[in-house]
Amino acid sequence: MNQLTDIDVQRASSARNPIDDMERYDPLEPPDPEEWASMDELERIRLVEDYHQRARIRLPNAAAHALFHAAVENQIALGDGTPVKRTVERLMAEGLDRHDAIHAVGSALAGHIYDLLRQGDAAPQADPNPPYYAALDKLTAEEWRRSR
Repeated sequence: MNQLTDIDVQRASSARNPIDDMERYDPLEPPDPEEWASMDELERIRLVEDYHQRARIRLPNAAAHALFHAAVENQIALGDGTPVKRTVERLMAEGLDRHDAIHAVGSALAGHIYDLLRQGDAAPQADPNPPYYAALDKLTAEEWRRSR
C-alpha cells in the first residue's frame, strides 16, 4: 500500500498553483500582475463575473462586462507596456475608485473595438492601438462621470 509520508504531505500543501492563489477578484484592489498573467483567460473572466454576482451588480450583459473588465486588467498587468495602468492611476487621482476607472478604460476599449470592427477590411494593417491610446490620454474622470 502506498502511504503518504509527512514530507509528501508538506510538499503537496506547499506546492503553489497560481489559479488556486487567487480565489476572488476585487476590482478595488489590484491583483498581483504576475499572478493575474499566470491564470487562464477564462479563469480571469470567471473571477470577474463571480465578483459582480457576489456584489449583486446588475448588468445588461454580464459576460461582455466581465470580458472587458478582464481585458483592462490584462493591460494593467502589462505595466508600462501600454498606457492603461498610467490611465487608471490618473483617473483614480482625479477621484474615481479603481472599479470605476476600469469601467472608464473599458468603455474606451469597447469604443475602439467597435471602430475597428466598423472599418472592417478598410482598417489599416499597421498597429491599431494609437487611436485607443489617444482616447485614453484624453479620458478624464469628469468625462466618465458625465457619460454615466
